[in-house]
Amino acid sequence: MRLVDKVSIITGAGRGIGRATALKFAREGARVIVCDIERTGVDQTVAAIRDMGGDAHGFLVDVTDRASIQTMVDAVMRRYGRVDVLVNNAGIVQDAQLVRMTEDQFDRVIEVNLKGTWNCTKAVADIMVAQSSGVILNASSIVGLYGNFGQTNYAASKFGVIGMVKTWARELGRKGVRANAVCPGFVETTILSSIPEKVLKALKDRVPLGRLAQPEDIANTYAFLASDEASYINGAVIEVCGGATI
Repeated sequence: MRLVDKVSIITGAGRGIGRATALKFAREGARVIVCDIERTGVDQTVAAIRDMGGDAHGFLVDVTDRASIQTMVDAVMRRYGRVDVLVNNAGIVQDAQLVRMTEDQFDRVIEVNLKGTWNCTKAVADIMVAQSSGVILNASSIVGLYGNFGQTNYAASKFGVIGMVKTWARELGRKGVRANAVCPGFVETTILSSIPEKVLKALKDRVPLGRLAQPEDIANTYAFLASDEASYINGAVIEVCGGATI
């Protein structure tokens, strides 16, 4: 197992990619801290990990609320005395074309996806530096690299977390802390549930592998990057998109 006893905080872990990542980390031996804004998702993910014999604890965390983040981190430190991995997975979409996008839509996505990533990392950075070890993983997107119709706010936020990763890789690398970003392509999660079948087919047709990603495809990448096998990967931006951007 790649992540034995690594204390791993995963935001947005109540469903989708975050839940798949929490389960993957547990299977790899990690001590998983399940964070989400919705209690039902937290409880279900924690229960699933414990059912497989894993070590998991859940917290209601709003990544825009630094107090809720700090409460979680303080509890983790009391229990384990360290934080080895942070996966900044929590994120939202509020799509609209530029001319129709409201200021509230723009601000909310930036507040969750970009500022939320900063909030969570700020809460654990000193801990990781004091340990001389740690891994920070940011959820970006191919949209953050190439843009996408109707997603000015989302693209800006996902481009921004790449900039953060590259900066943290420079600042923290010499202190034993690695930072990397993962850029998923089109992933079969509940976010796509409202998309017409015709549109989904068009998305699949853009992917040379002929299918959309499963959440586990992204989780597997996070698990590798969090492991000691990736000890020389720092400041990387890794596309997991089946070749959709070729």
